[in-house]
This record gives sequence, structure tokens and C-alpha cells, in this order.
Amino acid sequence: QVQLVESGGGLVQAGGSLRLSCAASGRTFANYDMGWFRQAPGKDREFVTTFRWSGGNTDFADSVKGRFTISRDNAKNTVYLQMNSLKPEDTAVYYCAVAISPIWAGWGPKRKPEEYAYWGQGTQVTVSS
Repeated sequence: QVQLVESGGGLVQAGGSLRLSCAASGRTFANYDMGWFRQAPGKDREFVTTFRWSGGNTDFADSVKGRFTISRDNAKNTVYLQMNSLKPEDTAVYYCAVAISPIWAGWGPKRKPEEYAYWGQGTQVTVSS
């Protein structure tokens, strides 16, 4: 059974940094792209980034490009979302997710929540002004 557990959220001042973690289990994640989404109160779930577990391919939303980066610890089956220069508009619950289609289906934009099969429970990020 696939399990995704996010952690690392919290309260930070604008301009600060946070590193979110997503610990994954139950699947060979190298075979699937993964993503981070976020959802603010009263808004739809919003794409943040898609990346290939094995490295190389990444896609970031324009709103976070240049501020957020992805890293991985293969030994721990954990991916990290490093968030720098945080803004109040980054405030949301952040979710990691596993894509439905395997990597041999090809690399392409996966910016819609319906393109993902498994989700974590989310971690709250609050950025104060």
C-alpha cells in the first residue's frame, strides 16, 4: 500500500525558508513521477512542481520558479521541497502525490490533481507578512 507522509510545515516570516519532506513507501517510486501541490483556504488545489524521482526532469509553477527546489534521499525514500524567499501568498496546505502514469509513458506536464493517484495528508505552511 502506497503511503506518503509530509512534514516540515510551520509558521515563517516573509522572506524566510522552509524545507518540506515527503516520506514515501509501498511502491517503486523510481517508476513514477511525483508532485507537490498546495491548497489555500477557499481555493482549488494548485500545482507547485512535478519531478522524476530518478532526477533530471522537473517542472515548476511560474509562481515558485527560482524560489523552490527539489531534492531526494533515495536511501530514505524521501523527497524534499526547499522553499526560499517565502511570500504570504505561499500560505497553504502542501501535499505530495504520486502520478498515475509510469515513467515509461513519457515525460510531460502533470499539473492537474487528477493526474495523480496517491496523496499524503498534507502539511500546513503559513507565511506571515
